[in-house]
Amino acid sequence: MGVRLQRHRCPRFILIVTEGTSFTVTLTNNLPIGAGNTSILFPGLTVVANGGTAGLLTKEAAHGGTVSYTVTATKAGTHPYYSGTRPDLQIEMGLYGAVIVLPKNPSPLCKKGAFSLAGAAYDALSPTDTFTCYDREYLFQLAELDPAIHSQAEQQAAAGGPMNVATEPYHPRYFLVNGRSMPDDMDGNYVPNYPRQPYNGNPHMHPGDQVLLRVTGVGRWQHPLHEHGNHVRILARDGNLLTSQTDATKLAGPLLFTTTTTPGLAMDGIFYWTGKGLNWDIYGHRPGDGSNCVADANGYYTAASGAPVTAPNYYEWCADHNKALETRFGGPATLPDPNIVTNGAWYGGSPYLGVAARSAAGFGPTPLPPGTFSQNAEAGFAFMWHSHNEREITTNDVFPGGMLMMMIVDPPTFSIDEAQ
Repeated sequence: MGVRLQRHRCPRFILIVTEGTSFTVTLTNNLPIGAGNTSILFPGLTVVANGGTAGLLTKEAAHGGTVSYTVTATKAGTHPYYSGTRPDLQIEMGLYGAVIVLPKNPSPLCKKGAFSLAGAAYDALSPTDTFTCYDREYLFQLAELDPAIHSQAEQQAAAGGPMNVATEPYHPRYFLVNGRSMPDDMDGNYVPNYPRQPYNGNPHMHPGDQVLLRVTGVGRWQHPLHEHGNHVRILARDGNLLTSQTDATKLAGPLLFTTTTTPGLAMDGIFYWTGKGLNWDIYGHRPGDGSNCVADANGYYTAASGAPVTAPNYYEWCADHNKALETRFGGPATLPDPNIVTNGAWYGGSPYLGVAARSAAGFGPTPLPPGTFSQNAEAGFAFMWHSHNEREITTNDVFPGGMLMMMIVDPPTFSIDEAQ
């Protein structure tokens, strides 16, 4: 059958299958009796439902009953699934997840790594296709929550009678990334505070990594997710590759400033960051410190130009080597004092990648305020990723909160542990 059930950086169960395979999901309705029937929809995939009772959109399971859905993974990509019964209430209460369909025929030029499920997001378009290769991947499910609806549901379930929850007017006050709101989504993975939301919202990468973002919208509202640091190159929507009208072997997805997720929509896109073109040395080198940067054909310090993969400045843009950021070293900017807590818990005292850069930048061994991100061990760049709807970066109308997280670009010498 080739189906795997994993919690893949998401609060709900994630089904991971290979394109062309079939799997069966058996749904047992253990909701409170007053909640009535429930069901699952798998949009974009071929589904045969058995058992249960006929519903408006699919077969449904009554209280204590079951219904089975045999699903054929007809196309690669990211596909949300969610309740097809009273969706205004049941999706609001968390009945949703995602199916990740791995390509059956990925490009042989794409190499599967420790942090990628397949190495390529989609089947190869041509023998030399590397368009959908990636190094690491993250799934983000964006949703909102109206506490008034949840309070009603809780009270009516406790009463034991029919549940007639009013879902309008709709006033969500929590905006969620993988089931958490900021600042909770910046706590570590598997912290005991959130047993139902084990994964945080902070992706990590090394400079030059191709990072596959699987972004799905659930709930009722659009969520314009803005990824600081670079635009996102969209590969596909709902498992449909965006190709050129004149050349089917070429991708034509846009570079998006925000990946706006309509409810029920899934987008796959590639994010990368190298520091190219900033006109200052992101690694904090200074002339005469013995550092090296030999440009490859593309201008980076890589294995192609003799760099060992363990080099502290692997993938440096060599045109900016030895260019200082700080005014006192000849650069264009004056940096704030790293001891000022108001700069934020994610400010590590240095604009540069890596612990060694702290001394190179002239800061020396400045201690960090207690409780801040472990920059002494990591010291990466933190790019804020957040909703561009201002209300959605609040929690109960308090800023900061809601749909806000960080992309951490770590130095190449820092080993990223996705289990933490």
